[in-house]
Amino acid sequence: MSNLPDNLTPVRQAHVFDEARLTDYMKANVEGFRGPISVLQFEGGQSNPTFHVTDGGGNMYVLRKKPPGKLLPSAHQVDREYRVIKALADHTDVPVPKPYALCQDDSVIGTTFYIMQFLPGRVLADVKMPGISPADRGKIFDSMNDVLARLHNVDYRAVGLGDYGREGQYIQRQLARWSSQYDLARTEDIESMEALKKWLPENIPPGDETRINHGDYRLGNTIVHPTEPRVIAVLDWELSTLGHPLADLGYNCMMYHFGEGFGASGGYAGKDLREFGIPTEREYLAAYARRTGRTEVPAWDFYLAFSLFRLAAIVQGVYKRGLDGNASSETATKYGNRARAMADLAWKMVEKRA
Repeated sequence: MSNLPDNLTPVRQAHVFDEARLTDYMKANVEGFRGPISVLQFEGGQSNPTFHVTDGGGNMYVLRKKPPGKLLPSAHQVDREYRVIKALADHTDVPVPKPYALCQDDSVIGTTFYIMQFLPGRVLADVKMPGISPADRGKIFDSMNDVLARLHNVDYRAVGLGDYGREGQYIQRQLARWSSQYDLARTEDIESMEALKKWLPENIPPGDETRINHGDYRLGNTIVHPTEPRVIAVLDWELSTLGHPLADLGYNCMMYHFGEGFGASGGYAGKDLREFGIPTEREYLAAYARRTGRTEVPAWDFYLAFSLFRLAAIVQGVYKRGLDGNASSETATKYGNRARAMADLAWKMVEKRA
C-alpha cells in the first residue's frame, strides 16, 4: 500500500500482542471500525511503542501503548497523553489527531494503550528538511512556531486540564525530577551533568508562568500536510504537563544549537540559515513573542541550558533501557554519548554567561 509511511516495520518480537483481542476491543469501542486488522510497528517512538492499524474497511489508526518490562517512576503514562489530546481536540484550535479510545485493561493487549486517528502527511525527522524548498521550509517553521504559540495561549482550566499538572515552580520540579531520573539511569560519570545539577537550581530566572507544555516539541513530533507547508497535527504528548512555556520554547530551539553528532540529522549550528530559508533564532523568538503577547523572551540562555540538561537526562534513560533490553527502538543503545554531548553544550552556554 503506497500510502503507508515508510518508517513501518513488522511488529518487533518484544512488542507482539494478541491482535484478536485488540480487534474485539476496537469493534466494541471505535466507531466505524471493521475487522479484521493488520498491524505494523513504527520505528522510532523511543518511549511508547507505536503501531499502525488498518481495518477491513481500509480505515487506518494509530495505537500507542506502554512498553513491556520494568519502567522508571512516572514514565510512559499514555493515559495522560490521551487525556490532553482529547481536551485539545474537543475544545481548541491546536491541531491533534482525533482520539478514539483509551484502554486501561491490561488483559486486552498486556498494557494500557489508546487509539487515535492516523493522519497521512510528512514527519520531517531531519530538521534540515532535505528535498523541501527554502521558501516552504520557512513556512513550515512559521507554522511550527504558530502551533506552539496556540498551545501556550490555551486556557488550560477552561478545557478541563486545571489538574493536569501542578501550577507554578515547574522548572524547580523538573530539575529535581530529571536529576533523579538521570541518577537512576547513569552509566558513567559526566562532569557537565553534575555541574548543571548544581548550577541550574541556583539560577532560575524570576517570573513564573503556567501553561500547557508539550514537553517534547520539535519538528519531528509534528505531522506536516502531505503537500502544503503547514503543521496539521502535533504528536507524542507523553511528557506533557502544566509547565513554564519558555521551557517548551527552549526545547524547540535546541535545533539552532545542535551540530553534527546530535542524532541522525544534527541541527543548524554553523549553517547559513538564509540559504536554508528558515528564520534566525532571534526572529523565531520574536514571532513567538508576538503571538503570545510578550515584549521579549528573557533569560534565554537559561531556558536553553535547562532544556539541554533535561534532554540529556532523557536520552540517558533511553540508553539505559537499551542496555537493559527493553527500549522500544533498536537504535536506543546509540544514545549513550549524546547525553554527554548535550550536557557539555549546555555547560558551555552557562560558562559564556558567567
